Amino acid sequence: MPIVSAPHELLESDVYVDLTSVTGREIYLKCEGFNFGGSVKLRTAAAMVAAAEKDGLLRPDTVLVESSSGNLGVALSVVAASKGLVFTCVTDRRCNPHTLRLMRALGTDVVVVDVPDPVGGLLGARKERVRQMCRGDDRYLWLNQYENPANWTAHYETTAVEIAGRFPDLDVLFVGAGTGGTLVGCARYFREHASRVRVVAVDAQGSANFGGEPGPRLIPGLGSSTPAPALELASVDDVVHVPEREAIRTCRALSARGFLFGGSTGTVVGGALDWLDRHDPEHRLRSVAVAPDLGDRYLETVYSDQWVDKNFGDETLRPSAGGSTTPHGKESQ
Repeated sequence: MPIVSAPHELLESDVYVDLTSVTGREIYLKCEGFNFGGSVKLRTAAAMVAAAEKDGLLRPDTVLVESSSGNLGVALSVVAASKGLVFTCVTDRRCNPHTLRLMRALGTDVVVVDVPDPVGGLLGARKERVRQMCRGDDRYLWLNQYENPANWTAHYETTAVEIAGRFPDLDVLFVGAGTGGTLVGCARYFREHASRVRVVAVDAQGSANFGGEPGPRLIPGLGSSTPAPALELASVDDVVHVPEREAIRTCRALSARGFLFGGSTGTVVGGALDWLDRHDPEHRLRSVAVAPDLGDRYLETVYSDQWVDKNFGDETLRPSAGGSTTPHGKESQ
């Protein structure tokens, strides 16, 4: 086990969950929630702050500011607290209550945007609030996860390398599409070093990341109301869109086996199983899915019967016919 002197030094994750017995397929989850930021976003946060330090952008009076739906906000809160930096996170009403409390506990000033932008939705409103803050006070430094190359570079240099080293015979990699950092970093690495590996992007239904009109989304994390600037459609082999109802069912099916994962992970796993059902009927492919987070921050949403019933209807809470099922509604092996 590593010995660390700062929370953002604990980044490398070699923990995988073998879902073969659960799904009947050879699929492994790369668990990125076992760090002090609780998600894959700690890699991004540490890389962006390190890049700002290297470029001489941090002054004694600098206030870091970032737009985030939750996980990056917590990750930057961890890094900022560790380095003695002041941080303001601009989030929106979809942010989980637990996540808000975490950021504030770490000393972050949290601004919650409630009114969506007419064109860009809540994401557009968050970005505009950040721009206003930066225009009004030159102490603010926007790290801008959406366009900062340190976002995808962090995953090109670490996440993808870890997966390739652990699974040299990998066939398919499933990665969620949010800002595009994890997806682009992994896709670029495998294009250059193991082109036989198919990289499949998993997005939330209602996201405009890969075109189309944006729709309502209640689970923070994956997806965007406007295409993420960093995303490169040409770098991925396919795209899967997952309804939030399916993401919830997948999360709950996994939790019934003792694996409490977050909404983003439920989306990625649901998308991976859907794609494999359509493209690998003979169950020959070995695949890895990146699990961005754990489930403790979703106890009041995804894992709340009242919240699910109110927003998606009680049919989402009903088990599939036949009782105990896998995350994709197939009988356990």
